[in-house]
Amino acid sequence: MLDHVIKGATVVDGTGAPGFTADIGIKDGRIAVMGQVTQEARATEDARGLVLTPGFVDPHTHYDAQLFWDPYATPSLNHGVTTVAGGNCGFTLAPLNPERPEDADYTRRMMSKVEGMSLVALEEGAPWSWHGFGEYLDALEGRIAVNAGFMVGHCALRRYVMGPDAVGGQPTGEQLASMVRLLREAMDDGAWGLSTTQSTSHSDGDGQPVASRHAEPAELLALSRAVGEHEGTQIEAIVAGCLDQFSDTEIELFVEMSAVAGRPLNWNVLTIDAAVPERVPRQLLASEQARKAGGRVVALTMPILTPMNMSLGTFCALNLIPGWGPVLGLPVPQRIEKLRDPDVRDELLRRARSKEAGVFRRLSNFGRYVIGDTYSDANAGLTGRVVGDIAEERGQEPFACLVEICANDGLRTVLWPMPTDNDPASWALRAETWQHEDVLLGGSDAGAHLDRMCGAPYTTRFLGDCLRGRKLVGLEQAVKMLTDDPARLFGLRERGQVREGWHADLVLFDPERIDAGPATLVHDLPGDSPRLDSRALGVRAVWVNGVEAIRDDVVTGAVPGRVLRSGRDTETVSTR
Repeated sequence: MLDHVIKGATVVDGTGAPGFTADIGIKDGRIAVMGQVTQEARATEDARGLVLTPGFVDPHTHYDAQLFWDPYATPSLNHGVTTVAGGNCGFTLAPLNPERPEDADYTRRMMSKVEGMSLVALEEGAPWSWHGFGEYLDALEGRIAVNAGFMVGHCALRRYVMGPDAVGGQPTGEQLASMVRLLREAMDDGAWGLSTTQSTSHSDGDGQPVASRHAEPAELLALSRAVGEHEGTQIEAIVAGCLDQFSDTEIELFVEMSAVAGRPLNWNVLTIDAAVPERVPRQLLASEQARKAGGRVVALTMPILTPMNMSLGTFCALNLIPGWGPVLGLPVPQRIEKLRDPDVRDELLRRARSKEAGVFRRLSNFGRYVIGDTYSDANAGLTGRVVGDIAEERGQEPFACLVEICANDGLRTVLWPMPTDNDPASWALRAETWQHEDVLLGGSDAGAHLDRMCGAPYTTRFLGDCLRGRKLVGLEQAVKMLTDDPARLFGLRERGQVREGWHADLVLFDPERIDAGPATLVHDLPGDSPRLDSRALGVRAVWVNGVEAIRDDVVTGAVPGRVLRSGRDTETVSTR
């Protein structure tokens, strides 16, 4: 007897082939039969008029901590994501050196700063009961609703071996050998490979460059070689040029890391903007050179524009603009005083509009900001209004106007910068770039920057746009880009397609309604901390390993997800 039968759905199987009408029978977590199913089943549902696809695979998340207090990885699971890749950007919660219990506190403070996670949630929501990477994976086993695989973070490896010297120091030969050994042990226990960062935007809880930023190329290449010794592994890496355009040295580093490992290296995020036409060719030069050298470098890019809120009162993307950090890091009274100084504002604007600001130049048009929540009588009625319009009414320069509004609220004002790349030319360039063999959809950062952005719904929003909006990609191709393409990059075994005998990770949705609701602030983290959430529209049900995990945007309470371990659940995707 089958466990469940889905009758009469339009099956879009993830291969890019045309959709077809079929029944799908599920048994023991697998797709047992496809076609016209006549066998008896414990449950049957009529799916006529609905679309059935493989579960979506999100290649770049930071659910490493959230899964302990939210095993459903919301809102990703609501939006059809059945497999998440975590442990990215060089940041993981393991391994932790048992001889230095204070390293757990350092890690929590670093994750709070660099990935915008609530420190209270990190302290109260996770058990911190592990030392080795395998123990961390074991702590998640059997209690999550999504499938999850994790890279091991370079920062954690460095901290484990070098202690506080990991920040600013260079390893001895013995210490480097210990790091390589620790990485091998993590991969033996199921880590998907190595993640690392050299990005200037990544600082720890003390405001210092994170540990992996101090690594020399020889260290990175030694770790990359170790990745190539294990089955089903990958590399994920971030450098400063990911934000705008790679330097020659950064391209060489990516190419060498991938080539010596013989494994794909993915990075994020490729920002596509028709106003900067030279960016895409420059960024994809890394992919072209990698293939010539026997490697593969894959760029992740988002198929939607992810709204991001900001505040002059808390750490946000503005802090990452060169020259802005020291001003925005001052105590609030001194910060307001500095921001009200015309000379200081002029210098901040100059730095924000300079080439060194990279992709953050997009944030320098303050007249295009929309005012969000306000907290003072002086700002009554400004919510939802554009700063440029208010500035014109008041006879002010837009940045000066914005500063005054925020100062009235003690810098608590919520700001929503309007995207500068929402023009037809930029969307046409995106559609063209998506066709490149080394470009993959992803980069949601789901699980991170919780009160600032909500990238998790990119799957449903993209499908809604493909079906009823810009229609830049057909449904079958769009589904392939969200399912089989990332599954094949990671070498996921028997996932990514609706195929007989494969794992029953499935999404059933209404093509007339599939979309994502607006991001709203909720307080449901440990310690009542806030995060942005978004409802899934038109998603009838989501199955993970054959078990219903979502029904009409509500979690069922089941936890059928698996910790996906390299080798066992992933196969090698060689570049050679």
